[in-house]
Amino acid sequence: MTPDLPPLSRQVLHPVELTLNRQRRTGHAQPRLLLTDFLRDELGATGTHVGCEHGVCGACTVRIDGVACRACLTLAVQVDGRQVDTVEGLALADGTPDQLQQAFKRHHALQCGFCTAGILMSCADWLDRRDAPGAAPHEPTEAEVRDLLSGHICRCTGYTPIVAAVLEVAQARHAARKAGHA
Repeated sequence: MTPDLPPLSRQVLHPVELTLNRQRRTGHAQPRLLLTDFLRDELGATGTHVGCEHGVCGACTVRIDGVACRACLTLAVQVDGRQVDTVEGLALADGTPDQLQQAFKRHHALQCGFCTAGILMSCADWLDRRDAPGAAPHEPTEAEVRDLLSGHICRCTGYTPIVAAVLEVAQARHAARKAGHA
């Protein structure tokens, strides 16, 4: 016997207040609404793409409190009071693409672009962790970048230029750290 549940359209909406890309935002979500849908439909952050909805493809990758996560595996109500960064938040304050986005452009590291937002978020997370205080500095390798990208599915098979772009940024950051400028 199935319990009597109200239709989804009549379920209680919960307020969700978060910091989205350095700006305080509030929206409302049903208890089972996925973060991907909340970001896109409620807050208008459409850079986060909905792919497999099973956490496999990586297209929906965002950062929650600074950690790369799959937005399709997270409920909107779980981010109440937290910081969420999406691909829209990678750009500098004046709207200029950041170092990683510029490298992607230089290396033509996208084809159809569907997977790109999630890949950028994972790569930004990886690069930031490499630069974190206490992280052991070393020259990045192609194998490390390819391992990072193994959590993403690009149907256009555009991995080679992505690897080149990420290596360029990682090497530039490593050289700046080594020279004492970072």
